[in-house]
Amino acid sequence: MNTKKAVKRSPAEASFKKVGMLGLGIMGSAMAANLMKAGFEVHGHDPSAQALKRFRAAGGQPCPDAATLVRQVDVVITSLPSPAALQACAQVLAKAGRKGLPVIETSTLDIADKEAARALLAAKGVVLLDCPLSGTGAQAARKDLTVYASGSKTLVKQLAPVFDGFSKAHYDLGAFGNGMKMKLMANLLVAIHNVSTAEALLLGQRWGIKPSQAVKILSNGAGGSRMLDVRGPMMEGEGWREATMKIAVWQKDMKLIAQALADAEVPAPLFAATVPIYNAAMGMGHAENDTAAVFDVLARMSSQTKPAAKPKAKR
Repeated sequence: MNTKKAVKRSPAEASFKKVGMLGLGIMGSAMAANLMKAGFEVHGHDPSAQALKRFRAAGGQPCPDAATLVRQVDVVITSLPSPAALQACAQVLAKAGRKGLPVIETSTLDIADKEAARALLAAKGVVLLDCPLSGTGAQAARKDLTVYASGSKTLVKQLAPVFDGFSKAHYDLGAFGNGMKMKLMANLLVAIHNVSTAEALLLGQRWGIKPSQAVKILSNGAGGSRMLDVRGPMMEGEGWREATMKIAVWQKDMKLIAQALADAEVPAPLFAATVPIYNAAMGMGHAENDTAAVFDVLARMSSQTKPAAKPKAKR
């Protein structure tokens, strides 16, 4: 009789112990750091020399190009800023990737663009999964992300240890593209809740109630929300200057939501009301600031200035 006890395997001992990260921006670098903490060997590539330098300092293994990375890992995670970046990565993955290589695509991009990349990779035997993330860069750093996974059910199940390495939860949403559909639903709520948080905190501030105090108290009541918890604190003392989701990047997400609503013929008066606020943020110079900067937008829109003194009438 074999009395040897079963040994629980760590993530690093699992099938996908070598992870490649294509894109080391706010989200990608945070995911990479948490994967390393979980015991994975993480290889990374990014066009930015500074991003690669920070990645190396964090314990990662920088790669000079995407093709080199692809040949060294068991699974690839992409965190990309645009459809063009996804197309470029897909070209490299199709050429350098081995048959059966899984690719976890976490970017927020149009489903049609992801479908095009998926078709290109499928022709070469590389498997793309649509796995967008719910959470900000700050949440990513705390491993407070949710993965909306869609695509191969078998692979989603097999990749559970990888998902667990950088997120708090992941869901199998079935057919490829369902992940992005859920992400757009989530972002629609984020767009509204972010602005409503700014409205409430600005009202309190005008009454002499500090935003930090309001966040603490309101979070425990019926008006609480994740955006109040996450972005509320950033609305005090110009905390929005430290970006976890840049306004310029968020504009891409807003356009995707608007198009999805139009295609589905869904009326969305609350979402529509937020659009000019985010547009105003761009016009006010907040492109590189966090979306919490909508607080500053509302504050400046409602600022009161004394009217110019009328010239005295001549006698």
